[in-house]
Amino acid sequence: MHGDNHFILSGPAPDEASAVAMARHWSIIQIGGEKTARFEKWEIRTKEFRENLEWVVIVPCESEISAGVLKLLAEISARGIQILDCRK
Repeated sequence: MHGDNHFILSGPAPDEASAVAMARHWSIIQIGGEKTARFEKWEIRTKEFRENLEWVVIVPCESEISAGVLKLLAEISARGIQILDCRK
């Protein structure tokens, strides 16, 4: 989660530094850009069932978390999935 935006990734749960780096990297549209080797373990998914989400990382951002993203966070938390909040 990155403020009012979110990315759905397949791959292992990242550490805080990797999550922040990925949010910065993928927040800028890169049409035709090549995949960075640093992030080769992850792939952006354009669609995924909520039930399949296994981890969440919230990274620092200047914008507020949107109502839709807050709802998604509540649903994921209710399933017992731990949310790593890096905004602190």
